[in-house]
Amino acid sequence: MKSRLLILIIICLVALSRATAGHVLIDGTLEQSAIYPGTVHTFQVCVPDQYKGKKAAALYVGLDGVLCNAPQVMDSLMATGQMPVTIGVFLQPGVVRAADGTVLRYNRSYEFDSTTDLFARFLETEVLPAVERMTTSDGRPIRLSRQPQDRMIFGLSSGGIAAFNAAWHRPDLFGKVFTGVGTFVAMRGGNDLQALVRKTEPLPLRVYIQDGSNDAWNPLFGHWYEGNQMLASALRFAGYDMECDWSDGGHNVTRSTQILAQVMAWMWRDWPAAVVPGQTRNDFLQDLLTSDDKGWERMGNGVERKATTSIIYPDLTNVAMIPSTPGNAVWQYILQDSKPAHGEPFYWLHNDDNSRPLDIQSIALDGNGNLWAATSMGLQVCDQNGRVRAILRLPLGCGAINEISIGEGNVWIHSANGDWRRRMNVTAPTLGTRPASQGQG
Repeated sequence: MKSRLLILIIICLVALSRATAGHVLIDGTLEQSAIYPGTVHTFQVCVPDQYKGKKAAALYVGLDGVLCNAPQVMDSLMATGQMPVTIGVFLQPGVVRAADGTVLRYNRSYEFDSTTDLFARFLETEVLPAVERMTTSDGRPIRLSRQPQDRMIFGLSSGGIAAFNAAWHRPDLFGKVFTGVGTFVAMRGGNDLQALVRKTEPLPLRVYIQDGSNDAWNPLFGHWYEGNQMLASALRFAGYDMECDWSDGGHNVTRSTQILAQVMAWMWRDWPAAVVPGQTRNDFLQDLLTSDDKGWERMGNGVERKATTSIIYPDLTNVAMIPSTPGNAVWQYILQDSKPAHGEPFYWLHNDDNSRPLDIQSIALDGNGNLWAATSMGLQVCDQNGRVRAILRLPLGCGAINEISIGEGNVWIHSANGDWRRRMNVTAPTLGTRPASQGQG
């Protein structure tokens, strides 16, 4: 009888310790940013009681500071084993102030709404290193897992598009993203994301989108609810592991707060398994990808060489050229008496940084008459009519691509940083032969 009572007491004590497990919050300030000059960012780091400082913890990044009662939700889910031991980082957008404290610039829209990889680089190179230099008051060092399946990011409104973009540009940094009432509208290019998702090869991301039918914060920029639905449709088309929560709510934090616990449980449901890319329904992209695709494989150290900026069609009828004046298009000319004529900015390319011209680095043709352009946002593949139909991510750290080589079943890219090969369903162009027409549709 006594032994049973002792066991019952132990069980109750364990349950009580789990139920009352809490956290500590550490305040931090980041100044002298190299990426956002002059800004000051404040943040809080939430360290759960279960974290002992000996093993790297999972990571949750919340934008605009603590929202949705996230620390309490995380405590509860960790106590029940529905998510791993996780450290929360709650970041405020940057502000530039005068010496007397007057705000000279609010940086939130620039940091959060921009569709480049700048904010992801800020998190990687400035915010998270600053967090890992911190310790708790009882001496526990902050150690964060580097595995993307261990990392989740959340944001609301402009923070929502920032969270998505951070994971979209850097799926090696974040494998899980939750966006609430996200600003996927024509503010700084967010309305173009659904098109990029449809054209880009699937990435190892798990995505949850929340919005309500009464969300139209400012119709000048578009309709938030429609923008979120368009992105959700694109993600489904592209084969992502994703879920949505649609309600009649407006542009506020209410619904995201209500569902955060179930969203997190869904995100971490099979942890520690890695997120696996899905199967796209982009038929043009499907035709390029092979069943044994292993991604880019590094094959050599690379050498300096002159970039391929013009290429003549194999039947000597046309020529494609990267223009000397920066822009977002590759020009096509008709060869008449071996001289280029009737030039047009024919191959229109995507640019995720509409504040500056696209960096078009090198071009090539495949055996089907498609133009391949290495750009700062990936390898863009255009059909014969000059439209981007597929976008392939380039390997991290590859640098500017100075040559693309297309052979039988392989695509090679070459830069000063190395040579990479990828197995793909491609053929090399045949000299003297014009590829079969793809029509004008």
